[in-house]
Amino acid sequence: MSKSVIAFIIILVAGIGVAVFLNYRNYSDDPESPFNRNENNRLKVYSPFDINPALVDSSLQSQKKDHTISDFSLVNQLGDTITKADVTGKIFVTDFFFTTCGGICPKMTTQLQRVHKEFLMDPNFLILSHTVNPKIDTVEVMYKYAERFEANHEKWWFMTGTKEALYIMARKSYLVVPDKADPNFDHGDESDFIHTENFVLIDPDGRIRGMYDGTNADEVSELIRDVYDLKREYAFTD
Repeated sequence: MSKSVIAFIIILVAGIGVAVFLNYRNYSDDPESPFNRNENNRLKVYSPFDINPALVDSSLQSQKKDHTISDFSLVNQLGDTITKADVTGKIFVTDFFFTTCGGICPKMTTQLQRVHKEFLMDPNFLILSHTVNPKIDTVEVMYKYAERFEANHEKWWFMTGTKEALYIMARKSYLVVPDKADPNFDHGDESDFIHTENFVLIDPDGRIRGMYDGTNADEVSELIRDVYDLKREYAFTD
Protein backbone atom coordinates (compact mmCIF):
# COMPACT_ATOMS: atom_id res chain seq x y z
CA MET A 1 0.00 0.00 0.00
CA SER A 2 1.43 3.32 -1.03
CA LYS A 3 2.21 6.08 1.44
CA SER A 4 -0.36 8.33 -0.23
CA VAL A 5 -3.12 5.75 0.29
CA ILE A 6 -2.11 5.23 3.91
CA ALA A 7 -2.11 9.00 4.46
CA PHE A 8 -5.56 9.25 2.88
CA ILE A 9 -6.93 6.50 5.15
CA ILE A 10 -5.48 8.21 8.23
CA ILE A 11 -7.02 11.53 7.25
CA LEU A 12 -10.36 9.84 6.49
CA VAL A 13 -10.46 8.03 9.84
CA ALA A 14 -9.47 11.19 11.70
CA GLY A 15 -12.18 13.14 9.90
CA ILE A 16 -14.80 10.57 10.78
CA GLY A 17 -13.65 10.69 14.40
CA VAL A 18 -13.95 14.46 14.55
CA ALA A 19 -17.38 14.36 12.94
CA VAL A 20 -18.62 11.77 15.41
CA PHE A 21 -17.25 13.82 18.31
CA LEU A 22 -18.89 17.04 17.09
CA ASN A 23 -22.16 15.28 16.46
CA TYR A 24 -22.05 13.75 19.95
CA ARG A 25 -21.19 17.11 21.50
CA ASN A 26 -24.01 18.90 19.70
CA TYR A 27 -26.45 16.10 20.51
CA SER A 28 -25.36 16.24 24.13
CA ASP A 29 -25.99 19.99 24.19
CA ASP A 30 -29.61 19.34 23.25
CA PRO A 31 -31.53 19.74 26.55
CA GLU A 32 -33.80 16.83 25.60
CA SER A 33 -30.93 14.54 24.63
CA PRO A 34 -30.85 11.17 26.40
CA PHE A 35 -27.09 11.67 26.73
CA ASN A 36 -27.92 14.44 29.22
CA ARG A 37 -30.72 13.06 31.33
CA ASN A 38 -32.67 9.94 32.06
CA GLU A 39 -36.28 10.62 31.15
CA ASN A 40 -37.27 9.62 34.68
CA ASN A 41 -34.90 12.10 36.31
CA ARG A 42 -36.58 14.08 39.12
CA LEU A 43 -35.21 17.32 40.48
CA LYS A 44 -34.70 17.83 44.18
CA VAL A 45 -37.37 19.77 46.06
CA TYR A 46 -35.61 22.41 48.16
CA SER A 47 -36.74 23.54 51.59
CA PRO A 48 -35.26 26.28 53.80
CA PHE A 49 -33.30 23.65 55.76
CA ASP A 50 -31.35 22.79 52.56
CA ILE A 51 -30.25 26.37 51.91
CA ASN A 52 -27.39 28.39 53.40
CA PRO A 53 -28.92 29.74 56.65
CA ALA A 54 -27.53 33.19 55.88
CA LEU A 55 -30.01 33.40 53.01
CA VAL A 56 -33.04 32.19 54.95
CA ASP A 57 -35.22 34.06 57.42
CA SER A 58 -34.67 32.73 60.94
CA SER A 59 -38.34 31.77 61.21
CA LEU A 60 -37.90 29.28 58.33
CA GLN A 61 -34.41 27.83 58.82
CA SER A 62 -35.59 24.60 60.49
CA GLN A 63 -38.29 23.87 57.91
CA LYS A 64 -37.42 20.61 56.13
CA LYS A 65 -40.41 20.20 53.80
CA ASP A 66 -43.53 21.78 52.34
CA HIS A 67 -41.93 25.12 51.47
CA THR A 68 -43.70 27.01 48.71
CA ILE A 69 -43.57 30.62 47.62
CA SER A 70 -45.90 32.96 49.48
CA ASP A 71 -48.75 35.02 48.09
CA PHE A 72 -47.66 38.28 46.49
CA SER A 73 -48.98 41.26 44.59
CA LEU A 74 -46.50 43.09 42.35
CA VAL A 75 -46.69 45.15 39.17
CA ASN A 76 -45.01 44.27 35.88
CA GLN A 77 -43.65 46.41 33.04
CA LEU A 78 -47.09 46.58 31.44
CA GLY A 79 -48.61 48.02 34.59
CA ASP A 80 -50.50 44.78 35.27
CA THR A 81 -50.85 43.49 38.82
CA ILE A 82 -49.33 40.03 39.10
CA THR A 83 -50.18 37.66 41.95
CA LYS A 84 -49.33 34.10 42.86
CA ALA A 85 -52.47 32.97 41.03
CA ASP A 86 -50.91 34.14 37.76
CA VAL A 87 -47.94 31.78 38.13
CA THR A 88 -49.58 28.80 39.83
CA GLY A 89 -49.50 25.87 37.44
CA LYS A 90 -46.51 27.33 35.53
CA ILE A 91 -42.81 26.60 35.57
CA PHE A 92 -40.91 29.83 36.09
CA VAL A 93 -37.46 31.24 36.74
CA THR A 94 -36.98 34.24 38.99
CA ASP A 95 -34.16 36.67 39.70
CA PHE A 96 -33.43 40.12 41.21
CA PHE A 97 -31.88 43.00 39.25
CA PHE A 98 -31.93 46.76 38.77
CA THR A 99 -31.93 48.60 35.48
CA THR A 100 -29.01 50.94 36.20
CA CYS A 101 -26.72 48.11 37.34
CA GLY A 102 -23.46 48.10 35.43
CA GLY A 103 -22.03 45.00 37.07
CA ILE A 104 -23.60 41.54 37.17
CA CYS A 105 -27.15 42.50 36.15
CA PRO A 106 -26.52 42.84 32.38
CA LYS A 107 -24.67 39.50 32.44
CA MET A 108 -27.57 37.88 34.27
CA THR A 109 -30.20 39.36 32.00
CA THR A 110 -28.23 38.27 28.94
CA GLN A 111 -28.19 34.73 30.30
CA LEU A 112 -31.92 34.95 30.94
CA GLN A 113 -32.32 35.85 27.26
CA ARG A 114 -31.04 32.36 26.46
CA VAL A 115 -33.66 30.81 28.72
CA HIS A 116 -36.37 33.11 27.36
CA LYS A 117 -35.62 32.21 23.74
CA GLU A 118 -35.44 28.48 24.53
CA PHE A 119 -38.96 28.44 25.97
CA LEU A 120 -40.51 31.38 24.15
CA MET A 121 -43.27 29.27 22.62
CA ASP A 122 -43.95 27.25 25.79
CA PRO A 123 -47.32 28.26 27.30
CA ASN A 124 -46.33 26.75 30.63
CA PHE A 125 -43.16 28.77 31.21
CA LEU A 126 -42.48 32.30 32.51
CA ILE A 127 -39.62 34.45 33.79
CA LEU A 128 -40.09 36.86 36.70
CA SER A 129 -37.34 39.45 37.20
CA HIS A 130 -37.75 41.59 40.32
CA THR A 131 -36.20 45.04 40.61
CA VAL A 132 -34.27 45.75 43.80
CA ASN A 133 -34.53 49.50 43.24
CA PRO A 134 -38.23 50.33 42.98
CA LYS A 135 -37.60 54.05 43.50
CA ILE A 136 -35.79 54.23 40.14
CA ASP A 137 -37.29 51.30 38.28
CA THR A 138 -40.76 52.54 37.43
CA VAL A 139 -43.10 50.65 35.13
CA GLU A 140 -41.97 52.82 32.22
CA VAL A 141 -38.27 52.29 32.98
CA MET A 142 -38.72 48.54 33.23
CA TYR A 143 -40.65 48.46 29.96
CA LYS A 144 -37.71 50.08 28.17
CA TYR A 145 -35.33 47.64 29.87
CA ALA A 146 -37.47 44.72 28.72
CA GLU A 147 -37.38 46.08 25.18
CA ARG A 148 -33.60 46.38 25.37
CA PHE A 149 -33.37 42.65 26.04
CA GLU A 150 -36.04 41.73 23.47
CA ALA A 151 -38.40 40.34 26.07
CA ASN A 152 -41.82 39.11 25.13
CA HIS A 153 -43.92 41.16 27.55
CA GLU A 154 -46.38 38.32 28.09
CA LYS A 155 -43.67 35.75 28.88
CA TRP A 156 -41.01 37.69 30.80
CA TRP A 157 -42.24 39.99 33.52
CA PHE A 158 -40.12 42.69 35.12
CA MET A 159 -41.68 43.25 38.53
CA THR A 160 -41.79 46.08 41.03
CA GLY A 161 -43.48 46.80 44.34
CA THR A 162 -42.63 48.13 47.77
CA LYS A 163 -39.22 47.44 49.25
CA GLU A 164 -40.82 45.35 51.95
CA ALA A 165 -42.80 43.20 49.52
CA LEU A 166 -39.73 42.57 47.34
CA TYR A 167 -37.59 41.73 50.35
CA ILE A 168 -40.15 39.26 51.70
CA MET A 169 -40.21 37.45 48.35
CA ALA A 170 -36.42 37.35 48.15
CA ARG A 171 -35.81 36.16 51.71
CA LYS A 172 -38.88 34.15 52.66
CA SER A 173 -40.01 32.71 49.33
CA TYR A 174 -36.96 32.41 47.05
CA LEU A 175 -34.33 32.20 49.82
CA VAL A 176 -31.65 34.30 48.11
CA VAL A 177 -30.98 37.30 50.38
CA PRO A 178 -28.47 37.54 53.25
CA ASP A 179 -29.87 38.59 56.62
CA LYS A 180 -27.82 41.80 56.62
CA ALA A 181 -30.04 43.16 53.83
CA ASP A 182 -32.55 45.59 55.31
CA PRO A 183 -35.62 46.71 53.34
CA ASN A 184 -36.17 49.64 55.69
CA PHE A 185 -32.73 51.15 55.28
CA ASP A 186 -31.90 53.52 52.42
CA HIS A 187 -28.32 52.77 51.44
CA GLY A 188 -28.24 55.79 49.19
CA ASP A 189 -26.82 53.86 46.27
CA GLU A 190 -28.13 52.01 43.25
CA SER A 191 -27.80 48.51 44.64
CA ASP A 192 -30.37 49.29 47.34
CA PHE A 193 -30.99 46.28 49.62
CA ILE A 194 -30.74 43.12 47.49
CA HIS A 195 -27.94 42.12 45.15
CA THR A 196 -27.84 38.45 44.27
CA GLU A 197 -26.65 36.55 41.21
CA ASN A 198 -29.00 33.64 41.90
CA PHE A 199 -31.62 32.34 39.51
CA VAL A 200 -34.30 30.22 41.17
CA LEU A 201 -36.38 27.59 39.38
CA ILE A 202 -39.94 27.20 40.65
CA ASP A 203 -42.26 24.34 39.73
CA PRO A 204 -46.02 24.55 39.03
CA ASP A 205 -46.74 23.83 42.70
CA GLY A 206 -44.68 26.83 43.83
CA ARG A 207 -41.73 24.76 45.11
CA ILE A 208 -38.04 25.53 44.64
CA ARG A 209 -36.47 22.95 42.32
CA GLY A 210 -33.10 24.54 41.52
CA MET A 211 -30.74 27.44 42.25
CA TYR A 212 -28.07 28.66 39.81
CA ASP A 213 -25.39 31.32 39.39
CA GLY A 214 -26.94 33.57 36.77
CA THR A 215 -23.55 34.88 35.65
CA ASN A 216 -22.31 31.37 34.83
CA ALA A 217 -23.25 30.12 31.34
CA ASP A 218 -22.71 26.47 32.30
CA GLU A 219 -25.06 26.75 35.26
CA VAL A 220 -27.67 28.43 33.09
CA SER A 221 -27.35 25.55 30.62
CA GLU A 222 -28.03 23.25 33.59
CA LEU A 223 -31.09 25.35 34.40
CA ILE A 224 -32.39 24.87 30.86
CA ARG A 225 -31.95 21.11 31.14
CA ASP A 226 -33.75 21.19 34.49
CA VAL A 227 -36.69 23.01 32.94
CA TYR A 228 -37.00 20.19 30.43
CA ASP A 229 -36.96 17.71 33.31
CA LEU A 230 -39.82 19.59 34.98
CA LYS A 231 -41.74 19.65 31.71
CA ARG A 232 -41.47 15.86 31.58
CA GLU A 233 -42.36 15.50 35.26
CA TYR A 234 -45.55 17.52 34.79
CA ALA A 235 -46.27 16.07 31.35
CA PHE A 236 -46.19 19.51 29.75
CA THR A 237 -46.01 19.75 25.98
CA ASP A 238 -45.49 22.91 23.92
